[in-house]
Amino acid sequence: MIHFFPLMIVCFLFQSIIAQEKPNIIFIMADDLGYGEVGAYGQRLIQTPNIDRLSAKGMQFSDYYSGAAVCAPARSVLMTGLHTGHTRVRGNFGKGGVIGLAGKAGRVPIKEEDLTVAEVLQDKGYHTGMIGKWGLGEPNTSGEPNQKGFDYFYGFYNQRRAHMYYPEYLWENTQKIILHGNEKEQSHQYTHNLFADKAINFIDRNHQKPFFLYLPVCIPHSRYELPDNGIYTYKKGWTEKQKKYAAMVTRLDETVGRIVQRLEALGIANNTYIFFTSDNGPAEISGEWEMFNSNGVFRGMKRDPYEGGIRVPFIVYHPQKIKAGTRSNQVGYFADFFPTVLELIGEPIDKTFDGKSIAGILHGNHQSFERAPLYWEFYEKKGWRATRFGKWKAIQNNLHQGDQGPIQVYDLHRDPGETFDLSQSHPHLLDQAKKIFKTSSIPSEHYFWKHQQQGDIETFNN
Repeated sequence: MIHFFPLMIVCFLFQSIIAQEKPNIIFIMADDLGYGEVGAYGQRLIQTPNIDRLSAKGMQFSDYYSGAAVCAPARSVLMTGLHTGHTRVRGNFGKGGVIGLAGKAGRVPIKEEDLTVAEVLQDKGYHTGMIGKWGLGEPNTSGEPNQKGFDYFYGFYNQRRAHMYYPEYLWENTQKIILHGNEKEQSHQYTHNLFADKAINFIDRNHQKPFFLYLPVCIPHSRYELPDNGIYTYKKGWTEKQKKYAAMVTRLDETVGRIVQRLEALGIANNTYIFFTSDNGPAEISGEWEMFNSNGVFRGMKRDPYEGGIRVPFIVYHPQKIKAGTRSNQVGYFADFFPTVLELIGEPIDKTFDGKSIAGILHGNHQSFERAPLYWEFYEKKGWRATRFGKWKAIQNNLHQGDQGPIQVYDLHRDPGETFDLSQSHPHLLDQAKKIFKTSSIPSEHYFWKHQQQGDIETFNN
């Protein structure tokens, strides 16, 4: 009996070490944060010291893209590893979708057969949590987070309701949680603060075994509201909206700092990968927003096929596995996350992805690799599709009118602002783009161009 308890302690410690052989994964995604809105990517007015520190101690990517130019499809690409020509949810609204919590029809849920990265991690022994804005399934559908690999969910099912920062309720798993003090448009419980606290709590509860925390926060998406303007309160010459927007980005930055500090306090920072990005380009770039230069040198904004709509900041941090201060021009996008995670945890599966693992890039085993073309299709506005192949970018607009319209071609190395269309002088690139467009999309029962409509089929492409 004298030797029994020390033996138990040794066994417990050994089991803890074994349990933590696999790395923790944290994926933090801002909402409508522009490429140039954090200091590491050139921002000069908005303070983001914690995100900048992630970059200084990790790897920063220059040529990284969201899976889409708007909310729901970007998340679908991230979760499934399939681009918008293949993934289930290709737009915010689609034919056959359900009526969402915000009252509008067309919310398409991902289905049981749509495998997510969370489902695989859950199957491999990870405790999985999703806190923030989901957007891939309403309550009582096949797309509920708890049915798609997440042990714990706290936040918004519906992306339109996520525009509210002082809602009357949120969801915890499948239970509606009333936020007392927010009744009748009162402002007592701020969602981002709740998300930050829940994220820390999730880490505390699960730090002794491998975990996956998906944290798609809602800021800085409009509406522009928060408890206070923080360090920007007395900024001279700034409008109230400018102060609020900057304060929202800095509040997000503070959350990133809290997470890193908690990982260090718990002694698990050295076994944790942190990914940081945005779901698409900035929603505002003119008027009061011009001073922030939110999309840097890039043309366009959220919902656009140009770089300003889809190129996003992307930083990955791991103090032991990733060399500090590394910069990569490897082209990548959200579809890479699923296969990358599988390689990071050493658990390959028999599945085809549109993305490709960037684990070798992160660990310094490869400087870069050639990859298959990136592809996007988009059903809002007038409809468009785009592809990046090598240094070239091709865009075809007005797809609701037909698929034979002109294709623009840009050299992103020489012309990152997409100012000079090379389609007339480079016909061979047009041929490549047409081939990519023709072969990259599988028809969807939920999304199609208006010129393909027959009879009175209703679509939700606006």
